[in-house]
Amino acid sequence: MSAPIRLLLLAGLAVSAAAAPALAQTRTALADPDADRLFQDQNGAYYLKRGDRYVPYAGRVEFGRAVLDRQAATAVPPLAPAPAMQPPASRQAALVQPEASGDPALSPIEAAKAKAVLRTPDNGPIDYAKAYGPIEDDVFPVRAFDYKKMSPAYLRQEIAYNGPYEPGTIIVDPRAHQLTLVQEGGRARRYGVGVGKQGFSWSGTATVNSKQAWPDWYPPKEMIARSPKLASEVDKLQSGLGVSGGLRNPLGARAMYLWQGNKDTLFRIHGTLEPFSIGKSVSSGCIRMINQDAIDLFSRVNVGSKVVVLN
Repeated sequence: MSAPIRLLLLAGLAVSAAAAPALAQTRTALADPDADRLFQDQNGAYYLKRGDRYVPYAGRVEFGRAVLDRQAATAVPPLAPAPAMQPPASRQAALVQPEASGDPALSPIEAAKAKAVLRTPDNGPIDYAKAYGPIEDDVFPVRAFDYKKMSPAYLRQEIAYNGPYEPGTIIVDPRAHQLTLVQEGGRARRYGVGVGKQGFSWSGTATVNSKQAWPDWYPPKEMIARSPKLASEVDKLQSGLGVSGGLRNPLGARAMYLWQGNKDTLFRIHGTLEPFSIGKSVSSGCIRMINQDAIDLFSRVNVGSKVVVLN
């Protein structure tokens, strides 16, 4: 995000007292005058502050403020399906209060990425021709995936779930090459994934620390050392040597960044340039998905969601 945007680190979570004049009168009806104040993370997702928590917000936005019931000071806006979360104060992510007229400093690509982050999930019956068809209205066009050539075990499914994990939890089974998102009402969504090859597999519990649409990719120095060809593919970006988000980026259309405590695991759940690697153990530890599936999962998962990678 560019320098003119007022970044507010989670460690402090201070916020500008300036309010949009057009809202001054309507906001007086709220017992808490800041009840409709919105925050954004670095990926464009909106949050409302409720006590010491930051609650995902998916309702209407006007002049940089949430449109709430003006008759109720504690009106609850429409929320994303995952539960509210308390961002760790030590996390080096940022919240920003959006400008009333939008941020003019955002490039067209950045603005498109922010919009993509808020993409609404399709909750209708899973129709593979539609689910894996081309996506033309995203930041970059996503090509159709020939699902008929993929084992049905690795295609998106709606399944029953009666396991021990609460809704919003992501469960990765590396042996089955499947990822399951637990949902409400004893249901879950299952996707095929590619996982770490021998020597790069891992297990344990992590947290989705942040989410990005069409993210930049910064391969670790060790990876470049193992694959010298990468040296000719990376460019000098804002945060180091990497590949800009786009159609040649190995992270694909979406990425969810996994942390353990205050430490980045360097593992991601992300899309891929190689969809037929799904169902195989080929990665350097990341969990890769067909781009259409990565977009679908991304739209259902909140920052703070728990990720369990089984043995």
